[in-house]
Amino acid sequence: MEQAQPRHPLPLSLPPRGLSRVEAAALIGVSPAMFDIMVKDARMPRPKRIGSRVVWDRLKIESSFAALPDGDEDGGHNPFDDTEL
Repeated sequence: MEQAQPRHPLPLSLPPRGLSRVEAAALIGVSPAMFDIMVKDARMPRPKRIGSRVVWDRLKIESSFAALPDGDEDGGHNPFDDTEL
């Protein structure tokens, strides 16, 4: 007998507000290790603690991402080179 797929608690049209470290990194298109560096140097926000969980606010991540310099503002780095520093 085929098992039913587990149902996600949120509708697809409503993205979660709290993200794990891996989800937060994926949201801005970097590796979790690069995301950690960006949190440490304050380019990305610090997480919230909910009990023992560490959760990033999606809205704060999106705001921090929007504040990052565009490719032509970073001192000549090629914006089409997708290798992480």
